[in-house]
Amino acid sequence: MAFRARAFWLRAPGVGEIRAVQVAAPGPDEVLVRTVRSAVSRGTESLVFSGKVPVDQYVAMRAPFQEGDFPCPVKYGYLNVGVVEDGPADLVDRLVFCLYPHQTRYVVPVHAVVPVPDGIHPDRAVLAGTVETAVNALWDAAPLIGDRVTVIGGGMVGLAVARLLVGIPGTDVEVVDLDEGRRSAAAALGADFALPADARPGRDLVVHASASSSGLQLSIDLLADEGTVLDLSWYGDTAVSLHLGGAFHSRRLTVRASQVGKVSPARSHRCSTTDRLALALDLLQDPAFDVLVSGSSPFEDLPDVMAALADGRLPALCHTITYEQEA
Repeated sequence: MAFRARAFWLRAPGVGEIRAVQVAAPGPDEVLVRTVRSAVSRGTESLVFSGKVPVDQYVAMRAPFQEGDFPCPVKYGYLNVGVVEDGPADLVDRLVFCLYPHQTRYVVPVHAVVPVPDGIHPDRAVLAGTVETAVNALWDAAPLIGDRVTVIGGGMVGLAVARLLVGIPGTDVEVVDLDEGRRSAAAALGADFALPADARPGRDLVVHASASSSGLQLSIDLLADEGTVLDLSWYGDTAVSLHLGGAFHSRRLTVRASQVGKVSPARSHRCSTTDRLALALDLLQDPAFDVLVSGSSPFEDLPDVMAALADGRLPALCHTITYEQEA
C-alpha cells in the first residue's frame, strides 16, 4: 500500500515548488510519520535555495534524507516533527523529531526518529536540530566557569548557543548583532546584548554565527590574549576576508571551525548523533527557547516563504511550517 504525500522541492535556484509524491508502506524496521511541523533553517536553507552551495561541498552538505543533487532539483531540509502513524507499538501515536525535509508524510528507519519528551509543543520541538548544533559547539569550545563569552550573530543558532552558555555558573555572556530588535530575545534567554560598536573586548571565547566577514573579524578583535573564536557560520560560495596581521600572532589567538555533521571529538568516544539529538530535545524542556519561534506559514505557501526568507523580505529567527492532516 502506498500513501499520498506532498513535498517541497527546489526546482531552480530561487524557485521552489510543491510536488505530489507516493510514500511506500513502512517495512518491519521503519516508521510512517505524518508531519505536523517543520522549520526553515534560515542560514543554510537560504544558501541552498539560492543555489550557493560550492561544488566542492556538494557531498559534505547533503542532508540525511535529501533527494536530488545540488544545485537542483533537490529536496532539502532537516527540521521536522511529526506523529508516527505506523511502526513499532511503542512509537505509534508518539510525537518524534526527524532530520527530514519539508514533506507531509514520509517513511524512515526507526533509528532515524527520536521521541519528543512529553509536554514539548511541536513549535519548540522543531528547534531540536538547532539546539543540537549548539550542544556540539559547546563540546568543541569547552567554556569554563567564569569565562567571558561573546556570541556574534543573534539568529537561531547564536541565540541557542547563548542560552546554553548562560547556564554555566559565573559566565558573562553577551550577544552581538546589527539588529537592535534582537536585544529582547537575548534578554529573554538571560544574555546581555550589544550592537557591534559597543561590544565588550577582552573575551576568553567568541562564538561566531553571523556568516559575514565583518562578524568574523570582530570576533577576532574582541578576544583576550590566547582567546579562541569558534566559527559556526557556513559561508556557501562567499569569499571571506580577514586581517590577520598586527597582534593576531603575538597574542596567540585561535580561530576554530565547528560543524554539526560529526559529533565533537570531545564526546565522539561515547556519544552518537542520536544521543546528541536526544540531549537537545531534553534541553528543549526549557520554555525560554520559545522566543526563537518568530512566525509560521502553511505548507502550501512554502515556495513563497522560502523566497522571502532568502532575500530578506521576511525577517525571522525560526519560521515554522504548519501542516493540515491528509487522508
